[in-house]
Amino acid sequence: MDIHKILTKLPHRYPFLLVDRVLEISRGKTIKALKNVTINEPFFQGHFPYRPVMPGVLMLEALAQAAALLAFDALDSGPSDDTVYYFAGMDGVRFKRPVEPGDQLILNVELLRMKSGIFKFKADATVDGVLAVEAELTCAIRKIS
Repeated sequence: MDIHKILTKLPHRYPFLLVDRVLEISRGKTIKALKNVTINEPFFQGHFPYRPVMPGVLMLEALAQAAALLAFDALDSGPSDDTVYYFAGMDGVRFKRPVEPGDQLILNVELLRMKSGIFKFKADATVDGVLAVEAELTCAIRKIS
């Protein structure tokens, strides 16, 4: 799935869209996506000016966006004006290595269960095959009025 298709599936836009490409997707099971990390990212100006690293919360956001793509694919739907996809929880979060400009973050997400619009995922991200972050994510799709 290229960026054009991702833009139809996620409501996020620059500078908050954190998935550049989907490499593999198995409906209702797993997704493998990537985020190219470049020095042009707006957060690198202040995090940290002399040794830029990608903030951990943005790595988790990238995983959540990949999880949203997996959830929408499992439901055969996408975002709409009357629904929103929220983070509901994070468990077992561990950061294992810094992510720097020039890295390619590979996002791996497995759907553990879904029920009544609540999704539980096992997720991790690697750089050059080395674990950067891991977590269990809970997300929810909710109608808004």
